[in-house]
Amino acid sequence: MALVIEPVKSVAQIDEVLAIEEASFTNPWTREMYLAELANPGVSYCFVAHDAEARPIGFCSFWRVLDELHINNLAVVPERRRSGVASALLMFVLDEGARLGAKRATLEVRRSNDPARYLYERFGFTVAGVRRGYYTRPVEDALVLWREDLGTPA
Repeated sequence: MALVIEPVKSVAQIDEVLAIEEASFTNPWTREMYLAELANPGVSYCFVAHDAEARPIGFCSFWRVLDELHINNLAVVPERRRSGVASALLMFVLDEGARLGAKRATLEVRRSNDPARYLYERFGFTVAGVRRGYYTRPVEDALVLWREDLGTPA
């Protein structure tokens, strides 16, 4: 699978991310939220994956705060799920976070999102807590996942 993963640096790329976001989440982030992220370099990062035909097929956004990486969103277009795109993005982002000085990573995931949970578990994340009623549309708990030792392979 030929993938190109690159940082989001323009409004046009935000439009690519939004299309994936809206196809993936019941309560997607807005354009304004992503524009605010783009205006916060050094803390906010977003990477988009393109296939061999240069079509945007996935993205991952995160914050790096001190020595922690907080993954905000990871999504792949529905027709390319279960093809390794999410794994490639997650591996890329964890490596990038370690390069930026992060020692650990965290994220929230819907309790019912088994495919995402299994992906994160394969990368060494474990459940550290629950945020009750965290998600809307529908209301659902979030599992808080953590991974320590970003500098070592999972």
